[in-house]
Amino acid sequence: MFKNLLVPVSGESITKKKLNMAIKLAKLDGAKISLVYISDPVIPYSSSEVQSALALSAKEYKKVSAEFAKRVLAKARAVIGPDVNVQELHIYHPNISDGILEAAKKAKADVIVMASHKRTGLRGIFLRSEAQEVILHSKLPVLILG
Repeated sequence: MFKNLLVPVSGESITKKKLNMAIKLAKLDGAKISLVYISDPVIPYSSSEVQSALALSAKEYKKVSAEFAKRVLAKARAVIGPDVNVQELHIYHPNISDGILEAAKKAKADVIVMASHKRTGLRGIFLRSEAQEVILHSKLPVLILG
């Protein structure tokens, strides 16, 4: 059914249990899993008028975010194990949901498999989840793991 599952990871949004669901689906179809981590290209505190001791240069920020993405992707890859073909992507995009959609195109995915925060009520209205945004704008099927 599916040949390439795009699975966004952030270290918190997809748990080991949910990642195992994606692994089972990949194994059933003999599919590849494309893991993606999205980094914001905007340096934190970069618009501040006061120079902060925490401020990073653009070069330092890119290096730090690449190292962090590498660690998150390695953890996910370790959970997946050697039985599934895995591709890793690190995308810089100011909007996570748009970054996920960009990654889906780049990976040539045929489904997006992701977790949701399950926000309901007023929290759901004001703190719309990335999963909702992806569902609204994706041309691909989106499988939400719950």
